[in-house]
Amino acid sequence: MIKTTISKIAFVTTLVVSSTYSFAQNEQPNILWIITDDHRPDSVQAYNRATTGKSESALGYVSSPNIDKLAAEGVMFTRAYNNSPACGPSRTSMHTGRYPFRNGKYAWEHTHQEADFTRPAVSQSLRDAGYNTAIIGKHHHGISEKLGEPSTIFDFALEYNRDLHRAGLGGLYSTGSHGLTDGVLLRQDATETVFYPDGTKKQYVLSKADRNLSAEEEAIKTSVEDEFDILRAYTRINTGLILGGVNPQPADKTVDALIVEEFENHLANASQSYTTLAGKKVNGPDASKPVFVNLGFHLPHTPVLPPKSYRDKFKDQPYKLPEFSAEEVGSFPTQLQQIYNESKTDGMTEQDKLQAVRDYYAFTAFGDALIGEAVDAFKAYSAKQNREYLIVFTVGDHGWHLGEQGMMAKFGPWKQSLNGAVIVVSSDKKTYPAGKVVDELVEYVDLAPTLLAGANIDIRTAQYDYLDGVDLASIAKDEGFSREYILGEMNLVSGHRAYLRTENFAFSMRTRDRREPATTPYLNDDITWALTAHPLKVDLALYDLRVDPLERQNVAYTVEYLKLAEWFRQKLGRIVLGDGRVEMDWNTVNNYNISNFADGADDKKINIPNDLIPQPGVTNPQRFNL
Repeated sequence: MIKTTISKIAFVTTLVVSSTYSFAQNEQPNILWIITDDHRPDSVQAYNRATTGKSESALGYVSSPNIDKLAAEGVMFTRAYNNSPACGPSRTSMHTGRYPFRNGKYAWEHTHQEADFTRPAVSQSLRDAGYNTAIIGKHHHGISEKLGEPSTIFDFALEYNRDLHRAGLGGLYSTGSHGLTDGVLLRQDATETVFYPDGTKKQYVLSKADRNLSAEEEAIKTSVEDEFDILRAYTRINTGLILGGVNPQPADKTVDALIVEEFENHLANASQSYTTLAGKKVNGPDASKPVFVNLGFHLPHTPVLPPKSYRDKFKDQPYKLPEFSAEEVGSFPTQLQQIYNESKTDGMTEQDKLQAVRDYYAFTAFGDALIGEAVDAFKAYSAKQNREYLIVFTVGDHGWHLGEQGMMAKFGPWKQSLNGAVIVVSSDKKTYPAGKVVDELVEYVDLAPTLLAGANIDIRTAQYDYLDGVDLASIAKDEGFSREYILGEMNLVSGHRAYLRTENFAFSMRTRDRREPATTPYLNDDITWALTAHPLKVDLALYDLRVDPLERQNVAYTVEYLKLAEWFRQKLGRIVLGDGRVEMDWNTVNNYNISNFADGADDKKINIPNDLIPQPGVTNPQRFNL
């Protein structure tokens, strides 16, 4: 249902991609698109009030006055789901408006646009429409126009690692080589550098690929951990991850605060050159053009290091830790066990778990203040230009577990990895009226058409028929589109896995019988394997959300649910494997294959035969001996 001012959208039998003009036909608003990283929507009080009636999350206290204010100014979509629970493929799906199985990026591949199946990214279409485009902060879209060349899909690009951390700015920065360890991508030879407020720094060895740290190296690392109360993920495979601690810098000198400062400097120097914080000479936006800025925050991604001024507000807050038992892992198929084993934190002490939760929510509260500052600067710039504005805030490129499923991570097919929120605010309230809450299912592929339509681009034309999503304005205005499921896929940690979620069920499955990136000549080979292989080999997972909303008992291999799991296997598999699936060898210019054996399978409908749906309330279903 849609709360506040909208009623239930009726299901339509065809996919409608509509474009609702938010402004006068010839007017183009300034557009700000904010993306945070690993951001749980339950860190936002407005989201919690809309979904549960309480300001607190299920775990406890959160603080978000600025995001709450932003939500009150526009429309908040509370059931927004990413299309891949990892930074790279999630952001690529947002920038392209295409599902991973249609844009060909399933992991951290660096993609390019020389292949003839590719289409322009949002920024390129907006540039062609007259916008001055910029991306500031975290990028991680991994899209270049040419194979082997740096990305130029924005007019201006400032990246937080390259242009801040490597210039000695921010609080704590790690760097090093990467390699696969037990199938998991880890830093092997790695160092960390602490930047102190007085301008000094301390660099030390974090890990070595071929040996343990020496006693001296370990002592230096331990001294830094003690100094900043650093909590590492000591029960995960990647033990170097920082799940909690205090930032070495004051709030205004952290890397995220500097991202906002760079954003403000960019806007303050329209039509003139200026110098970045790292000393680079650059040009500000063309004042005669509308601007499109993608502002990417690092937080609350690891290292989770809120500044002391925010951490102190949370250090004594009580929190309820998520429930978890070893029986849950016992119901995981092999792939989910691999995800759990890579990311498990259930073996941490209760005090360490509480620190991780407190520091995470302190970090999101700090982010809230920075978002408020950035929004105010953007509104002031638009007022100075006498131009309308559109603000789109993606609450997390994906989510983050804080103990649910026994993990502190993303990468899973569960709600905490997949569920985010989207807030859209316009200076013109006709399309996005203040204070509206929408809880229809929306997907991150909807962001590209929303941004394009918001710029008064008619996305109904054939030029934009590649878009997999819809303009969120059409959902907010009840223009006849509704989807009955969300879906996605990725190939990280445990190999190719796709997921599909409906109102009542959450399903996921292995889609390929290997985990390596697509390469010539194995593009879409044996593509129906996941539809015909023995069910145990496909690692099915099914959760009945009617009785198990926290997704604690996989029932895919039980007598009661076996036929329903098979129905979902065919439904999801035919979509992601046979309805326009692209596998591309990104080390080549144009070697790819498109699988269309089930063209049209993605019909947005869930018509499950009634006799396949068990009655709700089965708490201890009998497992089927396959």
